[in-house]
Amino acid sequence: MKRIPAGLLKKAQAVKLLLLDVDGVLTDGSIVIDARGGEIKRFDVRDGEGIKLLMRARIGVGLISGRASKAVAARARELGIRTIHQGVRDKRRMYEKIKARTRLTDREIAYVGDDLADLPLLRRAGLAIAINDGWHGLKALVDYVTHNNGGRGAVREVAENILRAQGKWASITEEYYR
Repeated sequence: MKRIPAGLLKKAQAVKLLLLDVDGVLTDGSIVIDARGGEIKRFDVRDGEGIKLLMRARIGVGLISGRASKAVAARARELGIRTIHQGVRDKRRMYEKIKARTRLTDREIAYVGDDLADLPLLRRAGLAIAINDGWHGLKALVDYVTHNNGGRGAVREVAENILRAQGKWASITEEYYR
């Protein structure tokens, strides 16, 4: 893993909640519709493990998606994510509701997005992260752009950076080295 840049390090140290867009962040952005009209999504297992590691370190994780999907609800349940908002038309308003409910400040929230609809949240969050293969217009406006693509380990990369910045990586992963 590359050394964490100083600016990212300081912002990541303050994070208590990681909020994620879903399509294009937790997935590769593809929407597959089967013959019955059911939706199929592909999730990266390493992203899921990164989410579990964050939660084990007492860093909250939440999802804010403009689309609604049973597959997303099932994956959130599987991972133990309790903050899940789907079919959200106004992500900014939802972000403010989450912030008020958790009593966190912008500085304590990181947000990962991939497209224009994420811009209002990326402008508010203390740590703003864009996905490598997301909309090119976000890249100059965020604190960090992942090396990995959406649905291909980008969330795991973010999780590792936050945990390392907070000095929690070794203690959270030590059981795997025994």
